[in-house]
Amino acid sequence: MLAKDATFELMDAVMTTPNASCLAEFSLNPLFKRQWSSVYEALQDCRPDRKKLMMLYIKQLQQQVPTTENILVEIDHTAWARPDAQTLKDRTHEYQKGSIVGQGYSTIAWIPFAQGCWALPLLHERISSGSSPILQAASQLKLVCEQSLNPVLAVLDREYGNATWVLALAQASILADCLMRVRKNACLWSAPPAYSGRGRPRKHGQKMRLNDPTTWLEADTAIEIDEHPDLGQVRVRQWIDLHFYRAPGQKVNLILVERMKPMSNCQPFPPLWLAWVGERTLPLETVWFKYLRRFGVDPWYRFAKQRLHWTLPNLRTPEQSERWSDLMPLMSWQLWLARDLVVENILPWQSEAYLFNPWTCCPINVFGFS
Repeated sequence: MLAKDATFELMDAVMTTPNASCLAEFSLNPLFKRQWSSVYEALQDCRPDRKKLMMLYIKQLQQQVPTTENILVEIDHTAWARPDAQTLKDRTHEYQKGSIVGQGYSTIAWIPFAQGCWALPLLHERISSGSSPILQAASQLKLVCEQSLNPVLAVLDREYGNATWVLALAQASILADCLMRVRKNACLWSAPPAYSGRGRPRKHGQKMRLNDPTTWLEADTAIEIDEHPDLGQVRVRQWIDLHFYRAPGQKVNLILVERMKPMSNCQPFPPLWLAWVGERTLPLETVWFKYLRRFGVDPWYRFAKQRLHWTLPNLRTPEQSERWSDLMPLMSWQLWLARDLVVENILPWQSEAYLFNPWTCCPINVFGFS
């Protein structure tokens, strides 16, 4: 019980401390009523049950999402850089804007709103050296699908838009729809022609190189949105029943989003290639726009590292790192549940648009401490 009480006090101290130079410094917060050594004892003795916490998170979100609607989740991974921790076991090479030596963490987060940057983690787990971001993400998505009563729609970055991810979904029998970004130099194949009766049946049809328009097949469906409120005139095309070379048995719908006439206040952007995998279908007019909600998890990573001090401590073992990391989703959900109980405290040099992103707010201002 003492370890649990110390853990809750530690989380209160973390959320209300704007700056800290080490883990023991949280003991100076008035909300932490113990000695500084209790900070380390809390991490050593407390064992958060990730699966039970995930079930509580899903139960909470299902109170706000009708059972017929999709739960939109985002999956991504980030790195906790530990280049100087030479005795830390199970370090891996992470590739994010260059090679980083440290620990990789995979996160599956619920995106509650179409507008804004709220992202609420359901699972935030370390990627061991024996696993990979794709295998870890598939395991997390399977757990969420098993506990959710709602259909699940996962949006993912281009790291997952490949045959490896599609095969991982099939092997794990994951009942979720996935919308992934595809690299602009990727290749997909159409269904093979009918068997001629001679030789081995073909697995692949015509090759479609995304960076070579001369190889493109005729789109199965195409729509134009004349005046999108944020993007201007947009054209969306879709190719049905394609597949990646290494996953000929897994059908993929390919979607191309092009901004035809950007609005005057919009930045031009290259064509966006998306891949849809799943049994359910959504209207082409709306399915592509759901991918834009993927970017909510990036501000949460920044918030966890900068405001929740996730990467501050230099812990000695992977187990200690995991216990500390398990507190990040819990604190994020506490802030979410308290969002209606606080008053925005805009600092003199901040505009109202600054608070449009909830993760940019300093916790000390959110809770009204001076």
